[in-house]
Amino acid sequence: MLHLIKLSVGIRDVEHLRDVQAARLATDPPLLHRTRQWPKRAAEILAGGSIYWVIAGQLQCRQVVLDIRPDRRPDGSACAALVLDSTLVLVEPRPTKPFQGWRYLKAEEAPADLAEGSEGGGDLPSGLRLALRELCLL
Repeated sequence: MLHLIKLSVGIRDVEHLRDVQAARLATDPPLLHRTRQWPKRAAEILAGGSIYWVIAGQLQCRQVVLDIRPDRRPDGSACAALVLDSTLVLVEPRPTKPFQGWRYLKAEEAPADLAEGSEGGGDLPSGLRLALRELCLL
């Protein structure tokens, strides 16, 4: 199994990503993320992989990749469409430097999921959870 990491550009926090995706899903299902490059290791991603979202410089959540299929952008150019599960799973935050496009993430290097209501602050708003972590209170 293999995962992807992607910067979530223009998104403030996990709640904002959830709202943006819910609006997109309501008007244009299924939930897709279009990317210019086709993952060469698509079979490994489809074997249970997720896309991990970097928000505000922190790897904060993930979504299961259900399918990868050929698609077209609004301008007609070819792209790959990642079909995503609508559930956002919070993960142990990890600082991540900016990069372009997406990167592969090995399963053994992926951060652990946060259980809701856990001591890791899984039930807190993401901004508050990150601030408490920076203060070493979580």
